[in-house]
Amino acid sequence: MRTGVSRRCFMSAATAALGMIPASDSRAAAPAPATGGTFRYALNTATLRGYKLPLADQIVLTAQAGYTGIEPWVEDIAKAAAGGTALGALKRQCADAGLSVISAIGFAAWAVDDDAARAKGMEQMKRDMDLVAQLGGTHIAASPAGVYKADVKLDLDRAAERYRAVLELGREMGVIPQLEFWGAAANLSRVDQCLYVAARAAHPDACVLADAYHMYRGGSEAASLRLLGRSATHCFHMNDYPAQPAREALKDSDRVWPGDGIAPLTEILATFAENRASVWLSVELFNAAYWQRPAPETARTGLEKMKASVAKMHAAGVIG
Repeated sequence: MRTGVSRRCFMSAATAALGMIPASDSRAAAPAPATGGTFRYALNTATLRGYKLPLADQIVLTAQAGYTGIEPWVEDIAKAAAGGTALGALKRQCADAGLSVISAIGFAAWAVDDDAARAKGMEQMKRDMDLVAQLGGTHIAASPAGVYKADVKLDLDRAAERYRAVLELGREMGVIPQLEFWGAAANLSRVDQCLYVAARAAHPDACVLADAYHMYRGGSEAASLRLLGRSATHCFHMNDYPAQPAREALKDSDRVWPGDGIAPLTEILATFAENRASVWLSVELFNAAYWQRPAPETARTGLEKMKASVAKMHAAGVIG
């Protein structure tokens, strides 16, 4: 790796990412209390995408449905700003409604090999982070955009260098980039790849954005989440998937409500609870059939399904 990061720094950050010791402290962590993790509930606004609502209306629906968090798409934040809506006003709207802007979904090409393209991607990431910060958000997705196609061969050590640069940018902008994987991507498609890149980046803010659908689509087992420590998971995309079509043929539009498919959600949630993690569960779906229902019903159903999944975990005897 060519970051100039010392071995001691790398090991400290890597063990912090695994939830073993704080990145700034070489001492062993004190025993954690014998309680499970905590879950809070957010709406990823992809779930409302088919209604083509402005961000202000998405905020209203999210709050009325009973969520305490919202995860908007950066393009909707940008549209609101371009249309003359003051982001400070939307920030106040969220606060008044009791909503935390837990993260945002963007597609800056930060990991590409071409220097000029990557510089443009970093410029876009900076703009995206600025929009998120103005809205009061704290995190943003750092996705495999630009490196997901089969003709791209991404070196994971180089990806770690580039993710570290994004993390440093995040420190400057006040927004933490979460390393996201896409199950159908040629690169960064699995939990283990993101774990390697996040640890190799050797940065205390490194964290991974996981997703039930992407885990299955990319071939990641639920048990792999056990390696994510308390500070390495901020939010988790909740959804489910049917037994058919086959895993390799699944598309985003095949996602179904949590609990309505075959995803091992009880095991996934239990893993977070056993890690004593405080995690935002953010429902993210792209199912056009659900958009035939009234938007308030769709928003409410997402929250009900997530709470039912957590209740099922409790019924299995897991503290959380």
